Amino acid sequence: MQPLPVCYSSTNQLTVTPMKKILSTLLLFCMAMTLHAQDNDTETPNMLRYYLHDGTIYDVPMYRLDRLQRVGTIGWNNIFNDGEPNVSILFSQLDSVVFVYDPSAVKPFDNNINKNTDRRATGMEFPHLMGDAMNIISQPSTQQLGITYSLEWDCTKRAQRWTCYQMHNGLPNNNVGRNDSWSVDPNIPSQYQTDNSDYKNSGFSRGHMCPSSDRQTTVEQNKQTFYYSNMHPQYQNHNGVLWAKMEQQITNTWDKSSFRDTLYVVKAGTIRDDQIMQYTASGIPVPQYFYMAVLCLKNNQYKALAFWTKHENKSIKNANLADYAISIDELEERTGIDFFCNLPDDIEEQVESNLDVSKWGL
Repeated sequence: MQPLPVCYSSTNQLTVTPMKKILSTLLLFCMAMTLHAQDNDTETPNMLRYYLHDGTIYDVPMYRLDRLQRVGTIGWNNIFNDGEPNVSILFSQLDSVVFVYDPSAVKPFDNNINKNTDRRATGMEFPHLMGDAMNIISQPSTQQLGITYSLEWDCTKRAQRWTCYQMHNGLPNNNVGRNDSWSVDPNIPSQYQTDNSDYKNSGFSRGHMCPSSDRQTTVEQNKQTFYYSNMHPQYQNHNGVLWAKMEQQITNTWDKSSFRDTLYVVKAGTIRDDQIMQYTASGIPVPQYFYMAVLCLKNNQYKALAFWTKHENKSIKNANLADYAISIDELEERTGIDFFCNLPDDIEEQVESNLDVSKWGL
């Protein structure tokens, strides 16, 4: 790798003057990401170092940074790809920014042969992408909070393959309520979108994957959970009873700081050809099965489990959720999807093969 001359050596630093800090931060970020992209198997923790007026020094290793997002005229949001809460740096706090390149340090988490290479899908919550032109990523987001959730959309079937998202203390429950502002996903080309006509008189409800209850920080964020791309056709007896109980387990029990630092959640109905129950009149696939995959990070330790349900038009009350729990390995075998592929391979192998429902309070 031949780094840019200004960054060459472990001691070179480029100091940014306060008057130019806005444009310079963007320039430095682009330079750092260029180096990061060139490193391949020997990626190094290129770093943005913020010097604040109060004497605080804040370092952001580039391998942790998913993107740098400007928040209006207020400052910058450092949005991390490892599930840590976003960190905002206000322009009023900032004295200068330094870009540091250290070629002697080796990036951790480089022992991963099956990780996603698309930079939009490097978070721990992501399954492995199909990665072709007819399977596209949609990432509804807000300026304040970043990505609300991500999904992979099968344009041929006009259905999502999965939805994934994170839950952590950086996304507090402000009880903004259920918005019910149903709308099409602006990130999906119009010819492949679904809308209310695909559900009207179909006999199925519009079943959320990222539920309204998991996105209660702002109204704008909650509205995005009502994109039709975030839905699968579900019998209401399934959607409002068994599925709802599984969602409540995540929202009300596991999404607590005492239980997790970060939860990484994947949800979907099956749309593989042999796992489709039927099609609606407008040609939307109705999944034969629904599942949830959950990865929990607490004190640098991971654990994972999945729920698997058959999609039936019956109300299953008082269900014991442990009866529906399976390992991630088993879920991968049933669906053919590689979940949590961005984990280092040794950690992925351990957490995906192990199922201990007692660790989840089931």
